[in-house]
Amino acid sequence: MGMDEEGTHARVRRHQREIIEPAIAEHHGRLVKYTGDGFLAMFDSPVEAVRCAIVIQQSMLARNAAKPHDQRILYRIGVNLGDVIVEPDDIYGDGVNIAARLEGIANPGDVFISGGIYEQIKNKLVCAYQALGNKQVKNITDPITVYRVLPDPAALMTAHRGRRMIILALSVVGLAVLGGVIGFYVWSTQQSSSTHPIYTRTEDATRSQAPASARVETPPVLPPAPAMPAAPATKPPAPAVSAPPATKPPTSSSDLAAGSSAASPTADTASPVALPEMVALQGGEFLMGSNDHPWERPVHRVTIKAFAISKFPITNREWRQCVAEKACNYVPAGNDDAPVTNISWDDAKQFVGWLSKISNKNFRLPTEAEWEYAARGGTQTRFWWGDQFQSDTVYCQGCGSSYDSTQPAAVGSSKPNPFGLYDMGGNVGQWVEDCWHGDYQDAPTDGSAWVDKFCGSRVVRSGSWKNNSDYVRTASRYFYDAGVRYLTHGLRVSAPP
Repeated sequence: MGMDEEGTHARVRRHQREIIEPAIAEHHGRLVKYTGDGFLAMFDSPVEAVRCAIVIQQSMLARNAAKPHDQRILYRIGVNLGDVIVEPDDIYGDGVNIAARLEGIANPGDVFISGGIYEQIKNKLVCAYQALGNKQVKNITDPITVYRVLPDPAALMTAHRGRRMIILALSVVGLAVLGGVIGFYVWSTQQSSSTHPIYTRTEDATRSQAPASARVETPPVLPPAPAMPAAPATKPPAPAVSAPPATKPPTSSSDLAAGSSAASPTADTASPVALPEMVALQGGEFLMGSNDHPWERPVHRVTIKAFAISKFPITNREWRQCVAEKACNYVPAGNDDAPVTNISWDDAKQFVGWLSKISNKNFRLPTEAEWEYAARGGTQTRFWWGDQFQSDTVYCQGCGSSYDSTQPAAVGSSKPNPFGLYDMGGNVGQWVEDCWHGDYQDAPTDGSAWVDKFCGSRVVRSGSWKNNSDYVRTASRYFYDAGVRYLTHGLRVSAPP
């Protein structure tokens, strides 16, 4: 507002017309009122309310993608379930007040819901939920149980890409619009309560509703990003130096214990532990990123030092060794030869820490640059096999393989890339070390991890069995909260060569 009052106001009004009002209507809600840059809406269904909230947030991701940081408009959203007093032009009650308080404690861009909403939707939406505990808020006697909603990461990136945003958000993920409404309302009630009279007419009805409130937030002014440099010429990376190839991973506990990668017993382990099969890669240079999407730009030259990376994603069998030694808290489900899934970045770090301890070797998560270097297999094309997608090459949704939408395939089920690595694109998403950044401006060029002091979101590479072919491109990247588990997320490990 301080830089461009009229322009900002016009943008907020466009958001109201093009995002908020259509989303509320699509999710069978009622827009109660606008109050400045805030608004209030109510819904008969908690599921539709949260769907609406997520649609709004994802729609704003698309709107903000091409904007400089100091011009982005962000929403804080709170959703609550409770009784409200309904009048022709307004609604009242603690149900509304709690929605407003949830918005007040939400971070810009987030959807916060109450425990009552969570209990109604927890098994009905494809989302993760981060429990934030009980929060004491202003003018509410009892603490409120608060959850943060994290939608499917594929849906987040779809929204970020801006592909038919409203249609996709409503038909596929349908969550964001309601949240936005909630956030607006909370802000407006806080700001206007002292200046606007309370309606004194008698109530028309009292009924259970899911009030939604939202508030618009403008981030602090940041310096402009430097101009995007032209992509440098390609220099082919050095060829891979690999251990003798194996077309499939070991398939039994005895095979693992007897394999060449089995660790000797140490003081920390009661029996031999099978280490992941590793492939050693020589260092080299390559061009990282692509021009396909804004968050994959600019294409930049990166120098990689020699390192080793696991031939397959970490399997349930390998992870269960860590569980058996009480070093990993998460207990996976699924077949032994399937990649471990539903892990957070924090879980992944727990595993590599244990693996380093029992092997006396410095296992770690690969950096994002190392992962892409390994995934490309010495190529610079969109996929490691070329620029055009080839059916039945990787395991993903609509990719032509024997597809099961409920679970990943066993590791090694698809073809290896030129470096002899499996599932470098498809089957399971893979955490890397780096913090999430919205583009590659100022990214390291030495292959190291790009980390910040405060880093809530980490990068995930490789599309999963639930993603389409766009996610299996070697440059494809997305993100998720480091402390939150999601059903398609797994890992592979790196180590010194």
